[in-house]
Amino acid sequence: MNIEPMLPNDWPSVADIYELGLATGHASFQTSAPSWEEWDSSHLKHCRLVARDGSKIIGWAALTPVSGRCVYAGVAEVSVYVDPVHQGEGIGNALLQELIDDSEKHSIWTLQAGIFPENIASLRIHEKAGFRQVGFREKIGKMNGVWRDTVLLEKRSKNIAV
Repeated sequence: MNIEPMLPNDWPSVADIYELGLATGHASFQTSAPSWEEWDSSHLKHCRLVARDGSKIIGWAALTPVSGRCVYAGVAEVSVYVDPVHQGEGIGNALLQELIDDSEKHSIWTLQAGIFPENIASLRIHEKAGFRQVGFREKIGKMNGVWRDTVLLEKRSKNIAV
């Protein structure tokens, strides 16, 4: 497996993996993958990664800014998705660690993640990477008519002075 920068022509494979994650009902409040244009405009231009097994994309990770206000320029939200066929192989851990390293090169001092409590695997990889639980958001949004909670996790960089 190699981890490389995500390129625009990777989008069809990235979107397929995203859709598989969304189908679980425990990955995001989003119900379908957006168009490339929408996704591209809502994510940071750096810190976009794919995991490849040969020429096949088997996972991806990216950052979304938490706010357009300049005071939050160093705070981003993490997304990590792995093809279900390859889950449990350490790909999520590798992608997340590379994303953390890349984020620090781009002066991101805080990473955060909002994860459904049912998504145990995602909670574990984030905790293994040094994220800590900073909150529990009760009934933060509805999904298919059901109120859902999220666990709010955060990782502060020890390499960027704040």
